[in-house]
Amino acid sequence: MVPPAVLLPWVVLALLGAEGGCASGQEGNLLVLTVATKQTEGFQRFRRSAEFFNYKIQVLGLDEEWKGGDDKKPAGGGQKVRLLKSALKQYADKEDLIILFVESYDVLFASGPTELLKKFKQAKSKVVFSAENYIYPDRKLEAKYPQVRDGKRFLGSGGFIGYAPNLKKLVEEWKGQDDDSDQLFYTNIFLDPDKRESINISLDQRSRIFQNLNGALDEVVLKFENSRVRARNLLYDTLPVVIHGNGPTKLQLNYLGNYIPKIWTFETGCTVCDEGLRSLTGFKDEALPMILIGIFIEQPTPFLSQFFLRLRKLHYPKHRIQLFIHNHEQHHLMQVDSFVEEHGKDYVTIKVIGPDDELENADARNLGMDLCRKDPDCDYYFSLDAEIVLKNTETLRILIEQNKQVIAPLVSRHEKLWSNFWGALSPDGYYARSEDYVDVVQRRRVGLWNVPYISSVYMVKAKALRSELNQGDLFHSGKLDADMAFCHNVRNQGVFMYLTNRHQFGHILSLENYQTTHLHNDLWQIFSNPEDWREKYIHENYTAALKGKLVEMPCPDVYWFPIFTDAACDELVEEMEHYGQWSTGDNTTQFELAFVVRYKPDEQPSLMPHHDASTFTINIALNRVGIDYEGGGCRFLRYNCSIRAPRKGWTLMHPGRLTHYHEGLPTTKGTRYIAVSFIDP
Repeated sequence: MVPPAVLLPWVVLALLGAEGGCASGQEGNLLVLTVATKQTEGFQRFRRSAEFFNYKIQVLGLDEEWKGGDDKKPAGGGQKVRLLKSALKQYADKEDLIILFVESYDVLFASGPTELLKKFKQAKSKVVFSAENYIYPDRKLEAKYPQVRDGKRFLGSGGFIGYAPNLKKLVEEWKGQDDDSDQLFYTNIFLDPDKRESINISLDQRSRIFQNLNGALDEVVLKFENSRVRARNLLYDTLPVVIHGNGPTKLQLNYLGNYIPKIWTFETGCTVCDEGLRSLTGFKDEALPMILIGIFIEQPTPFLSQFFLRLRKLHYPKHRIQLFIHNHEQHHLMQVDSFVEEHGKDYVTIKVIGPDDELENADARNLGMDLCRKDPDCDYYFSLDAEIVLKNTETLRILIEQNKQVIAPLVSRHEKLWSNFWGALSPDGYYARSEDYVDVVQRRRVGLWNVPYISSVYMVKAKALRSELNQGDLFHSGKLDADMAFCHNVRNQGVFMYLTNRHQFGHILSLENYQTTHLHNDLWQIFSNPEDWREKYIHENYTAALKGKLVEMPCPDVYWFPIFTDAACDELVEEMEHYGQWSTGDNTTQFELAFVVRYKPDEQPSLMPHHDASTFTINIALNRVGIDYEGGGCRFLRYNCSIRAPRKGWTLMHPGRLTHYHEGLPTTKGTRYIAVSFIDP
């Protein structure tokens, strides 16, 4: 059973810095009317901003079927006029009542009633419509519009304000259908000189009250001041009260909505990050939500064994996890099969789609998501690509508790700006850098961010998959790749995609230079993925040795400390033996950092006394005395000091020239391997 959500009352947000308490005086004569047939995330954002400023709101059409048009008939909206006409009947005789009518899904407030009323009355009209740069929906009407010397010329129907009797007169002639154009209806009234004068209509041409974003993106910037955020119109140097993401500017409104009115500021940070959290504290394991984790191995990927190890270490009960694995690569068959055989029984279910199934990326992602959608026990779907290094073991719990329909944890390439989200889109729908992108990636701005694109790792509520996102194919859309298609389809359903950088989650591997021509290909990732290479191959106590701890001195000026993990030792030996081209003289074979020496009783059991041609020599034991071989070791003749039990993964570091004349002691049984490197600072 999913734990119940703990919702922060809307009224609390109003205490975070609104213009005042309960509406009084002339503010009491203001009513906001809006239409919303569903309580979408866009509507919730609108309502939050209204509550912040203590606006009195009446919602029309809630839970009513929307018949006002769709993407195939974008010029609809008549249903809004019908609902408004009906609502105004009760206010017809209230001559002092001022009514603001606005959209809700793509609108937010940037200031409160006092400023709104002041600017409305300064307009000296009974009705003021928003204005915009584009004429819509009938361009043939352009010639009928009054000319303007300064400001926007064309009417926008997404927001208008006026006295109740005048608004009643505005809509009283409406007899259209729900899917007729509200924009065209209001435009025709405005373009009729007699009606315009009779109702006393004007346009907010300089965006003092209304800011329509369509055609005006270059005009609008964020203005941070006094723990508040406004949208400033640079062209007219105005601070609009109502911000409308009309037309194709929904994503820009989402960006502004990450800040306005006080969502995130430099003084407060994120003020809504703890809103509506779903706490998992105190729930027994069997009561936690069921998660289906979709794992996608779409190309050769380094450190896959470590990926599965981190999966197992996630702090979440395995009996509440189902697994779906899509492995597109023959190269990784053995690693996937090994994980399934050894650990598959720990999970509720596990389904594997391999390369022989020939299921393409988008289809596999649809299948994984559909498994959760159709399973009534599935509460969350967590998509995880194999190149994601998820180091935060609390990730699943953190994302669930954040309680968003779609949410991604921030991950980026180590010390790079490449990440799993885009802060903006270009006009053709591809990557564009938002103003705050670098600050979000580098966690100089921490919070929850409504973004247009996420990939590689994210969580989706199963409830959303069965409602807003219930179409079976979310990963196809024209020529877009699977990730872009998914985000495109999610956005089209009005579902917000959030990114959280409130915690450190991990990073993204670089796959560009990963080759599969070796036995142990991860060994060659030291430069492409140095952090992951160190984690797999460098001993966990090596950094302590660099600080002078855990360093022993078994012989004068001979330093002994850990450097390699067992995995590094084993893979290095196996790689050298697989390469097989041992030299006939000293039984060494080269690798990129040094060379490996092999000692065998019947081959080369020892090495005669010698100086090394180096300032310092490091000598790393790659296997275990008494287990893999007997005998061996190193003797420093000048000091008559021998090290006969070298530790696997530990290095002996000693001067190479002059003082440390040394020899390799005979290996009497088995095979001894060491890695040697000469250092000349």
